[in-house]
Amino acid sequence: MMEIIAPTLWATFAAYATWYLTSAKDYSPLTSKEAEILWKIHGQNTNCNAKKWRIIKYKGRIVGFECECGHKHVQKRPIAINQPKLS
Repeated sequence: MMEIIAPTLWATFAAYATWYLTSAKDYSPLTSKEAEILWKIHGQNTNCNAKKWRIIKYKGRIVGFECECGHKHVQKRPIAINQPKLS
């Protein structure tokens, strides 16, 4: 019985660890103009007639918007171990 349980537990742990590491995301800040443009694109793509929207903030930074129709857009990016160096 233990010959079946131990490998199953290790396989489950490996699958969970892989899923967690590949799906880890962090909020990416937007400017208010970018949020407004994304809201307008949402309105055009979905034929949304909403006139109001609000900014979604995380730790004092704009990360997305919420439309009057209930649609939410939050800008996220994968967490990278090594950030590229800017020249």
